[in-house]
Amino acid sequence: MNETSTVKSYAEEANAPNKSNPMRLFYTVAAAVLLAVTFIGFQQFYLHGRAVGDRPIPPKAQLLTVIHGVTMSAWIILFLIQPWLIVSGNRRQHIILGRVGAILALAIIGIGVFMAIHSVRVSPHDGLFHGLTQNQFLAIPLTDIAKFAIFVTIGVLARRRAEIHRPMMLLATLSLATAAAARIGALTRPYYETFLDNLFGPLLPILVLGGLFLVAQRLLAHRFDRYYALGFAGLVVTAPLIMSLARTEAWGRFAAFLVG
Repeated sequence: MNETSTVKSYAEEANAPNKSNPMRLFYTVAAAVLLAVTFIGFQQFYLHGRAVGDRPIPPKAQLLTVIHGVTMSAWIILFLIQPWLIVSGNRRQHIILGRVGAILALAIIGIGVFMAIHSVRVSPHDGLFHGLTQNQFLAIPLTDIAKFAIFVTIGVLARRRAEIHRPMMLLATLSLATAAAARIGALTRPYYETFLDNLFGPLLPILVLGGLFLVAQRLLAHRFDRYYALGFAGLVVTAPLIMSLARTEAWGRFAAFLVG
């Protein structure tokens, strides 16, 4: 299939019954929510150029942090624009920006992996975060990037099937927003150092948000989006596994190797 076929598939979706319109609008609203979560979680960086906890960004990490922040922010903004283009009927622009998004995703994966490892190298500390040492916690951002890569790959491969493409891109963006949501104290304080923290750690806030998205889809479409539900179930099931992996001796050795 070529670009003409892709445009045609979006045109057919646009001509679907009106009951499909709320779902198309849903992705615009979901993207706006994720943009708000990202800004709130990283407001110290956006407004003051500081790290979490109002700590200064280590000089050796400043440039990389800015590049990482720009690419991540660009993805969230692009994710907001893309469904709006579909709702407003600008499908060709949606396709063109989609190509830009694919390149941006590759940059996010590469920069994200390097940023996660480099941040541990340049700012080591002995404290615990959600019960994890710094090397143990490294499992969280690295697996977030892996999940992002998986969902984006599926979304790109299924770009001509909107029913798969849309939920995969939402799940990919959810995976990226984990760090922002975990930095919002109002979301983490209620369960910090409880059994939920031990089980899900910093992944819980974004899982709750993802669950609310699932409920919203059910209310709007009067059925569950099976592709989103399946991917979201994967996020829920893997979260405790990731926390368990982070505490293993094998991961500790691997993290020490990565950090050098």
